[in-house]
Amino acid sequence: MAELRRGWTTGACATAATRAALLRLWDGAWPEAVTIRLPRGETPSFAVAHRAQGEAWAEAGIVKDAGDDPDVTHGALIVARVEASAGGVRFRAGEGVGTVTKPGLPIGVGEPAINPVPRLMMDEAVAELAAERGRAPDVLITVSVPGGAEIARRTWNPRLGIEGGLSILGTTGIVRPFSCAAWIASIHRGIDVARACGLGHVAGCTGATSEAAVRALHGLPETAMIDMGDFAGGMLRYLRRHPVPRVTVGGGFGKLCKLAQGAVDLHSARSALDMGRLAAWAGDRGVAEAPTAMAALERGGARLAERVAEEARARVAALLGGAGVADVVVVDRAGAVVARAGP
Repeated sequence: MAELRRGWTTGACATAATRAALLRLWDGAWPEAVTIRLPRGETPSFAVAHRAQGEAWAEAGIVKDAGDDPDVTHGALIVARVEASAGGVRFRAGEGVGTVTKPGLPIGVGEPAINPVPRLMMDEAVAELAAERGRAPDVLITVSVPGGAEIARRTWNPRLGIEGGLSILGTTGIVRPFSCAAWIASIHRGIDVARACGLGHVAGCTGATSEAAVRALHGLPETAMIDMGDFAGGMLRYLRRHPVPRVTVGGGFGKLCKLAQGAVDLHSARSALDMGRLAAWAGDRGVAEAPTAMAALERGGARLAERVAEEARARVAALLGGAGVADVVVVDRAGAVVARAGP
C-alpha cells in the first residue's frame, strides 16, 4: 500500500503567503515560490498562486494542499495582505477568516481566529526578512480565505463561537492524513469553551442522531454539545483534568456496547464487540449469534439496552475519576431513546 501523502496547514500557507507578499512589498518583485521554516525545522516550498498589489500594500495567496487527508480546506486559497503598521506585527481577519466571540480559546474574544503557532510563524517570517533588509518589523497582516465563511459551516467553528469564517490553524505546519489529533484537539477546545462560558453540563455524542436526542432530552445549548465521535477516551480523560459538574455520553447502541465493554476508541477498525458478553447481559444465549449490534438489541430488548447503559455509565464514571456526575443515553437508529443510566 502506498504511503499517504501529507499536506500543509492553513497556518503554514498563511506564513508562505505573508513571506511572498513581503518580498513584493519590500523588494519590488514577485517570487514564483517561497520557502518557509516550520516549527520542527522542515523547510517546504510553496508556489504562489495569487498576486495583487497597491501603492502601499501587497498580497499573495497559496492554494492549500492537505495531501491525502479529507480536509474541508483542501484547495482553499489562503491569502495574506501586508502593509506598513506600527508596534510590531498585527493581525486582522479578512474575508472568510473568523473572529472569536466566546472565551476559552487560545485567542482572546474579539481577535481574528489565527491561532498562536501560525501567529508565531508569521512573526518569525516578518522578523527574518526585516532583519535582512534593515527594516522595522512593523507590519499589519490581513489573512483571508475566499469562500471561507461557507467552508466554516462544515467545521466546529460555529459551535466554538468563531463567527464569520475559518480558523488559521496548525501546531507543526503539517497535515498528517487521517490523523486523530485534529479531531481530539477540537474536542478539547469545545470543552474549554463550555467551561469558560460557565456551563455546568456538557454532552459528548457519537453522531448527529444521538446528539439531537440528547440535546432535546436535556435541553442543552449548542455550546454544551461536544463532537465526541469515536473518541470517548479523548473526551473523558480531558474532562477528568478539566472537570464539568455533569457529563452526558450519548450514542447509538453499537458504539455504546463497545464503551460498555471497555473500549475508549469506538471506531469499527479499532474496537470490536464481544457478542458473548452481550448474550450474558441479556440472559439469552441466542444473542451471541446475532450478526450485528442492532440485531442483538432486537433480540435482547430492553433488558440488554438497560444493561449496556449501566455498564457504559460505569466506564464513563471510571474514566472521569469522580470529576463530574455521569449519565449515559442509548438511542436507536431513528433517534429514539432506548435506555438511560444515571441521574
